[in-house]
Amino acid sequence: MNLDIIILFFALGVFAALVRSDLRLPPGLYETLTLYLLLALGLKGGVELARFPLGEVLLQAIPVVAMGVVLPLLCYPVLRRLGRLPVTDSASIAAHYGSVSVATFAVGIAHLDSLGIAYEAYLPVFVVLLEMPAIGVGIWLARRAGVGQGGGASLAHEVFLNKGILLMGGGLLIGTVAGPAGVEPVAPLFMDLFKGVLALFLVEMGIIAASRLRELRALGVFLLGFGTLMPLAGAAVGALAGTLAGLSPGGVMIVATLGASASYIAVPAAMRIAIPEARHHLSITLSLAITFPFNVLIGIPLYTSVLVR
Repeated sequence: MNLDIIILFFALGVFAALVRSDLRLPPGLYETLTLYLLLALGLKGGVELARFPLGEVLLQAIPVVAMGVVLPLLCYPVLRRLGRLPVTDSASIAAHYGSVSVATFAVGIAHLDSLGIAYEAYLPVFVVLLEMPAIGVGIWLARRAGVGQGGGASLAHEVFLNKGILLMGGGLLIGTVAGPAGVEPVAPLFMDLFKGVLALFLVEMGIIAASRLRELRALGVFLLGFGTLMPLAGAAVGALAGTLAGLSPGGVMIVATLGASASYIAVPAAMRIAIPEARHHLSITLSLAITFPFNVLIGIPLYTSVLVR
């Protein structure tokens, strides 16, 4: 099996951290790459969205957004009953796994591109929509049990105006309004360089993921298993949602990848405000040290081989 070059860049970052190299991207550069990827994905999706009737796309989004509600509702009882975790931790982790990872989405897109597999290029619309339902469900689960009193205007700001929503949603809007011809002047930056920038970003992601390996002992056997097996269950739910939405095999694979991923940007910030009592390091370690590497190294090639024939 040919290994995607993007995965090799991630492996380089993991190796650098494991051998304790001093390799790190400057913090400002890492933040810049994150912002670039969010905006580029939004622009690419917006250009394609301009070619399709908006009503048709929103109709397809219904089962995909439903996935964002179903996944945390599936995660929560598993964490509470099997893992015997407190309500606060269970609700917070469930919200992380109901939401999505933009980096995992970008790797999935790059993987299909490298194989020449077609997919609906407006899929970033679904990424934007999937940021919010899981946060709402996580907060509801905590409040139902009488915990998690944070919120108000600051929570609404994190949910609706965090950088992921703002940049990707803004890119979608700009790409849709400008159309293919309007985006052409900036295409060399945001389209042609996308995969190279993603490769550099994944070097740092590999370093971050490997640097959190020492925290795995704090998770326990149950959470280690959850962080590995939950992506497979999420991918199955995502594949069903993509199929119900009538997407192409490539599109179904991407929605499965979204279902398998776990947020590490938008949801952590929202959960710190909404459920301050939760042990937030558990969610971040699960997302970054277990689920993200699993999806990049094993999950995405697996979902592709099963769903795209």
